[in-house]
Amino acid sequence: MNSFIEVAINRTRTTLLALVMILIAGIYAHASMPIENDPSIQVPFFVVNLIHEGISPEDSERLLVHPMEFEIRAVEGVEEFTAYAFEGGAALMVEFDADYNLDKALSDIREAVDRAKPKLPSTTEEPIIDEESTDDFPILQINLVADDVPERLVYNLAVDLRDQIESIPDVRDVELKGHREELLEAVIDPQALEAYQISGEELMTTIVRNNRLIPAGALDTGAGRFSVKIPSVIEEAQDLFDLPIKAKDGVVVTLRDVATIRRTFKDRTTYARVNGRNAITLELVKRNEANIIDTINAAKKVVEEFRARVPAKVELFYTQDQAPFATNQVSELQGNILTSLALVMILTVAAMGLRSGIIVGLGIPVSFLFAIIFLNMMGYTFNFMVMFGMLLGLGMLIDGAIVVTEYADRKMIEGYSPRSAYALSAKRMFWPVVASTATTLAAFLPLMFWPGISGKFMSYLPVTVFTVLMGSLLYALVFGPVLGALFGKAGASDPKTLKNLRELEEGDPTQMRGFTGLYARFLSAAIRHSFTTLTLAVSVLFGSFWAYGEYGKGMMFMSDAEPQFGIVTIRARGNLSANEIDGLVREVEAEVLEVEGILSANTQTLVSGGPSRGGFDRVGMMFLELQEQRFLTRTGTKIFEDIRERTRHIAGVVVEIEKM
Repeated sequence: MNSFIEVAINRTRTTLLALVMILIAGIYAHASMPIENDPSIQVPFFVVNLIHEGISPEDSERLLVHPMEFEIRAVEGVEEFTAYAFEGGAALMVEFDADYNLDKALSDIREAVDRAKPKLPSTTEEPIIDEESTDDFPILQINLVADDVPERLVYNLAVDLRDQIESIPDVRDVELKGHREELLEAVIDPQALEAYQISGEELMTTIVRNNRLIPAGALDTGAGRFSVKIPSVIEEAQDLFDLPIKAKDGVVVTLRDVATIRRTFKDRTTYARVNGRNAITLELVKRNEANIIDTINAAKKVVEEFRARVPAKVELFYTQDQAPFATNQVSELQGNILTSLALVMILTVAAMGLRSGIIVGLGIPVSFLFAIIFLNMMGYTFNFMVMFGMLLGLGMLIDGAIVVTEYADRKMIEGYSPRSAYALSAKRMFWPVVASTATTLAAFLPLMFWPGISGKFMSYLPVTVFTVLMGSLLYALVFGPVLGALFGKAGASDPKTLKNLRELEEGDPTQMRGFTGLYARFLSAAIRHSFTTLTLAVSVLFGSFWAYGEYGKGMMFMSDAEPQFGIVTIRARGNLSANEIDGLVREVEAEVLEVEGILSANTQTLVSGGPSRGGFDRVGMMFLELQEQRFLTRTGTKIFEDIRERTRHIAGVVVEIEKM
């Protein structure tokens, strides 16, 4: 290693070129890293949805759940399996071990579903496999609210806007809420059927047979080959109007002769409201590891261009916008890092002088950019865990550079040239600096192997600290000495300073005056009474554990912070209709909207008895966005307590609220 240090100092241009390349690559990596609030981690949950219209819960369990359960339980690595059978289908939730290869898990689940499909009823729709993710929560909600505008107009606007937003590369999905599915409704005239002597069964059979995909293939005439197309799928309303039902004596009876066909919507099963007003909401979900701020800004740009097409009576606005929250969090942490950097630089320059302080301080940005290069290569996002790791490593990363620079400064005072002094210092202090960095890394190394989902979440911290300290080690032993050899200068070389240095190295430091002498005398006394010192240290160690156990506040997995967003869950028992559910949810909504401090409230009703991760009795949800803390006269916790008190008296429902 000594020869490597010698080569680096002797070939300063090559070393400085490598330093510049690291800085440029780090700046580029930082610019390309996605920005997120929380780390994006994969969770080992999969949901298999089975849809079979009209099937009863009992038949769903027997015909859908049991065949699928038999195959999924044979998959290796499954930790827990939960199945729900309900009217119209079934849902199977599969949990794997957190450290299991999720790509292999998804492949195994698909193979198990494929093996089970032949055992399902022929009328069951294709099974849908959903992979759960921490990025499934919407980052932005776009609302279309209109009171005196036809529903079809608002629905068409929402569909057009959804199609445009989904064209954004970083947008994974845009889901509509509060709309009704569009369909063609045929009202059959019984008298016309009787007049044409057409039975209901004959009518339905004709429609089904004429709405099939027929692979016609190609026709080879010997002189050429051309494909044959048989128009057999109903694609437009006109195809249904002209559908022949019966032909007799040269007269063709079409569907329009025996039925009235019109465009309409299905009966409403759920409702969506924003701040108490009926709305159609578009929930935007970003792709994994996409930049949350850039994604939201791109979506807003599309919405603002689309706004010119929206009638004046239709309100178009945003709720649950995660971009300001992410921006504030990133800005605050970056501000903390810059403040810490300034304080460290002030202390370093004050203690070591301007030149030496700058040489040491340059290790901070170099180490950070070095770490960002590897974090970007590993696919990490720029989130608060990464920034917290940088903030944590800020005070530790300059230790090695301080040791090398201080020793080189002493040698320059003794008469060495800057090149010789820094070369000698890097060689002499190589193992002490490596050992110091290694002991720090050893403390964080076990955190990298923290198991479970929480381990994946926390792994960002030790990995960031690890890469930052590796960059600081490279700077302290290679780049710092090269910069010192070029720009270093000996510190004060007055006779008093030289005398103190000689006394520290060759004389008796306990005879010195000032803080150095006081510390030397204290250390000498501690060494002379080593047993007492060791006993006192052990007593303080065990006493701190005893004091924490006796007077401590206990332990919490996550720190308790004031909420910015909240979820209100509304539960009710019984086989309730959609209107009954809406009435109960409206009562809760009216009380919640009276609470001061709520910026927006998105309300959704759910199907009674339908599948839900929160239970089958969950009939409604409200997503609350609170005003910024600086505008609130009370905390978010107090607001949530007020909501609990205001909704406690409502009969027939149970209201739960939790912060996100």
